[in-house]
Amino acid sequence: MEKAANVLRSSKVNFKNEILAGLTVAMTMIPESLSFAILAGLSPLTGLYAAFLMGLVTAVLGGRPGMVSGGAGATVVVLIALAAAHGVEYLFAAVAMAGLLQLLVGIFKLGKFVRLIPQPVMYGFLNGLAIIIFMAQVAQFKVPGGGWMEGTALLTMVALTLLTVAVVIGFPKLTKAVPASLVAILVVFGVVTAFGIDTKKVLDIASVSGSLPRFHIPQVPLTLETLEIIFPYALVMAGVGLIESLLTLNMVDEITNSKGRSNREAMAQGVANVVNGFFGGMGGCAMVAQTLVNLNAGARTRLSAFIGAVAIMAVILVGAPFIEQIPMAALVGVMMMVAIGTFQWVSLRIINKFPKSDIFVGVLVAAITVILHNLALAVLVGVIVAALVFAWDNAKRIRARKYVDGHGTKYYEIYGPLFFGSTAAFLEKFDVSGDPPHVIVDFKESRVADMSAIDALNKITEKYASVGKKMQLRHLSEDCRLLLKNAEGVVQVDIVEDPTYKVMPDS
Repeated sequence: MEKAANVLRSSKVNFKNEILAGLTVAMTMIPESLSFAILAGLSPLTGLYAAFLMGLVTAVLGGRPGMVSGGAGATVVVLIALAAAHGVEYLFAAVAMAGLLQLLVGIFKLGKFVRLIPQPVMYGFLNGLAIIIFMAQVAQFKVPGGGWMEGTALLTMVALTLLTVAVVIGFPKLTKAVPASLVAILVVFGVVTAFGIDTKKVLDIASVSGSLPRFHIPQVPLTLETLEIIFPYALVMAGVGLIESLLTLNMVDEITNSKGRSNREAMAQGVANVVNGFFGGMGGCAMVAQTLVNLNAGARTRLSAFIGAVAIMAVILVGAPFIEQIPMAALVGVMMMVAIGTFQWVSLRIINKFPKSDIFVGVLVAAITVILHNLALAVLVGVIVAALVFAWDNAKRIRARKYVDGHGTKYYEIYGPLFFGSTAAFLEKFDVSGDPPHVIVDFKESRVADMSAIDALNKITEKYASVGKKMQLRHLSEDCRLLLKNAEGVVQVDIVEDPTYKVMPDS
């Protein structure tokens, strides 16, 4: 809080830019928060609470001034299946648990490990997410009974949706001073109001009028079964939220030519999601589009995000009558454009340049996401398959160059990593019965990676010893030597001192 106060007192703060940027961010976040909440089958108020709580907490505690957080679709879609199967109380519990996991990541400085999720998994996840978001908007063309709209109602909905899309696409060509999505919503709202058009509105879905969020403990049984239900969803939500947030942080670093604090941001995201879980919000993470809007408007401090959060709360308290009259077609059009923007079109353009294994992983993740609507399972399967493919590819790369020196000593120069996947191929390289009495295995171009590798070295050493021959290891890196030293008493290997190469001194 003290640092935030110092920022606000700084003479470098452009209050006009910060305030206007915050108000603009609020107006662009409201339709997305409403749409994502409705997409997840939640009350629109739940989405607005998330936008307010995420924005407020991360503005004060976050590690990256200028970055905006809110109720993001990437994290909300993860929980759709959970909410549908078990109810909104389980969703709140999962959001709080995800926040706790994110907080622990920040405390133990583990943010860097989020980068271990492979790019093909992210492509597949985002593409599947985009398809789900788009198809969910198509579902808005149904009547409350479950059937599809017909006649005038259908034509009106389609026309207004196309008008929204046209404004979102065309308005930036005129000016980028005002967000196109906000303009599109206002235009459609104006057309419907001016001509008295009868069409589906936000009020037909749920009311957004409310009060300040209240403390509420999720009403779920405190049992192991509950933990088994919510933990997978919480884990994936925490991971997805951190990936989105840390990637956004890096983007802001590049734009502003400054350095954010990733672990502090992870902790702030965690605290914000814990607060969401106990105050009726759907949770979220950093939002790329709103962050870009904020930066393009000239914001560089925490003030703009704080103003944006307060503005959203003001809408909940006094602006509900206006928000409830927004035509659903406007939100559908905006969200269809969000889906189109979320889809990683670059993955289609460069698909022929990807390794086939990466293409398979990306398609697999997208297919699981779309077919099962289970993003937790999709990401988990994608990471496992990508890891197995990586291990298999590296297992085939181990090689051995063999030669005998003038003293009759045989050398095996190993190329490629020695780990659990390559130990079988490594052991096949040796000719124990045909080798001379003295054998040296050179690891200058390799490394001993794990316990399986140590076990393989122990086995081959024992084989040579059983026929009265001596095998020694050379050019082991320091970490490999430490690994083998720690295994003393369990394995028996002979490490020879590396040769000293003498260099003629300068005269």
